[in-house]
Amino acid sequence: MARRKTAGLAGFTGDIDGARSAAIDPEPSVREAALRSLDRLGALSETDLDQALVDPHPRVRVAAIELAAPRHLPPLAPLLDDDDPRVVEMACWGCGEREADLQPPIATLSTLAKDHEDPLVREAAVAALGAIGAPEGLPAVLNATTDKPAIRRRAVLALAAFDGPEVDAAWERARSDRDRQVRDAVDELLGPADTDD
Repeated sequence: MARRKTAGLAGFTGDIDGARSAAIDPEPSVREAALRSLDRLGALSETDLDQALVDPHPRVRVAAIELAAPRHLPPLAPLLDDDDPRVVEMACWGCGEREADLQPPIATLSTLAKDHEDPLVREAAVAALGAIGAPEGLPAVLNATTDKPAIRRRAVLALAAFDGPEVDAAWERARSDRDRQVRDAVDELLGPADTDD
């Protein structure tokens, strides 16, 4: 705990050397704190992130993805194949956050949205596909409109990035979804359905 506190304080005291030293500490929580301090100090390099993205502890990898997401590099797609679903979920989010990614991993995100056993990963993948808005991701988003309620709601929101008759049909189906939050999501996007007196 003392080492973690020291690593965290380094980001507020300008201690770049201390933060960098803590980045190789044997304790994962200390390494995570060091990463955040280096980022706060503007000293977090691509090399630092490269190392953190392959850290043996998922907690550090998750933090590294969060810090790498606003940048162009390093690539996050390899983390979509991580053994830990928490890391995969965050990697999905990170891919969706990268506006300037010239080659977003649409195929991998689509597979995760359809087939991953963890519903949080499927939901994150659907959200990423909606954030990216590439037409190739639409089939996976449409497929997600039949998944669990939280994923259906996320899919309805993700559909806002697309257009076409299949999108309109999916929204109409969602208006009568058995889950109220899914129905509400359509109303948030499109407004209440017109009803005839």
